[in-house]
Amino acid sequence: MPFKGKAPGSGSGEMSRRTQLLRPSIALSAKQVSEARRMRRAGAEPDAIAEAMALPLDEVEKALVQMRSARPETTRGTLNVTLAAHRLIMKERIGEEPIWQTMDRVLDELLRLRAAAAAAPRRKPSAPRQDDLLLPLPISTPRDT
Repeated sequence: MPFKGKAPGSGSGEMSRRTQLLRPSIALSAKQVSEARRMRRAGAEPDAIAEAMALPLDEVEKALVQMRSARPETTRGTLNVTLAAHRLIMKERIGEEPIWQTMDRVLDELLRLRAAAAAAPRRKPSAPRQDDLLLPLPISTPRDT
């Protein structure tokens, strides 16, 4: 029985509805927000963006504060394991393979090896030889007195 995982869903990188409800509402259209964010990524300052778009500065700042920023280490790929186990999985990764796919592959291999080991005929342990039962005698040395 191979282990087959499931890829993260289509909305796995999206903001949760609860987080959206906690954020302040922005009095800008989605098109205005995306344009302001595009300008910010290009290096424009918030006051210059507000002036160029003829919008209130506080609304532009609200749109810009909620921008996503690149993170050097994504949290979606974090393993809740010991550091040694994390190093092992990262070493098993093939190229830029997603971590979930690496985990699926490693678990599949483990399950296949266990199934093969269980299906293999077991050998009876052989009876110990007579020589193995003899204990070595301690060597005594004459004492200097």
